[in-house]
Amino acid sequence: MDGPRGVWVVRWDQLWLVDNHHSRHHASPNHLGKDPDIESRAVALSAEAADRRRGLGAWFARRQGILFLPLLMLEGLSLHASSIRRVFARRPVKHRAVEITFLAVRILGYLAVVFLLLPPELAAAFVGVQLVVFGLLLGGAFAPNHIAMPIVPGGLSVDFLRRQVLMSRNISGNPVVRFLMGGLDTQVEHHLFPGMPRPNLRRAQTIVRDYCREHGIVYTETSIWGAYARILRYLDQVGLRRRDAFACPMLQQYRV
Repeated sequence: MDGPRGVWVVRWDQLWLVDNHHSRHHASPNHLGKDPDIESRAVALSAEAADRRRGLGAWFARRQGILFLPLLMLEGLSLHASSIRRVFARRPVKHRAVEITFLAVRILGYLAVVFLLLPPELAAAFVGVQLVVFGLLLGGAFAPNHIAMPIVPGGLSVDFLRRQVLMSRNISGNPVVRFLMGGLDTQVEHHLFPGMPRPNLRRAQTIVRDYCREHGIVYTETSIWGAYARILRYLDQVGLRRRDAFACPMLQQYRV
């Protein structure tokens, strides 16, 4: 055990230095108080988050099951805005001038080319459609990974294997689905082996699936349509504050 554990420590240390936010998510997916991805400002992903919503936020949460897919259309715009906020933040940013230069070339150069080649109306429509499609494809690939999967309470400690497998969802499907998912269809294996090259994740899938079956660990794999049906139902139930919206198989196992 000391050997593999040592390898994981080195890898997580490297990941932490590269991306603090994503590393925290990988270390504790769907863990309240530890996973930054579950503290979304757009949608309430847990009953606790729904309880904290007031005013417009509460109104939106009650309708988030219906509004979730339209909200994905804004994901592309949100990512651009986050990039700009990040480079102009007051906290230290490594190579800030270089980052700002690349962002300016990417965003302003793109807009300049579009508006030079097309009439203003068509250029605006083109940019709008491109952002909507970009948001739907990118957000649509990330959403099935962890939403509507078990949520770990803040005071509960879970071993590494169950922490990664129980909180992640794989997507099955044909080569077109796998292409559109961009490699995120093997999310369980990606969380277990974050440094593994993407082509090898599918090879490891059979081994991981068999191991989980042998040890009685729930391994979730469903179609893209099944995943979204579960996600929309879950978001609707959480937003409406129905406390029976989700039965966590991990907690049920520990209670037994």
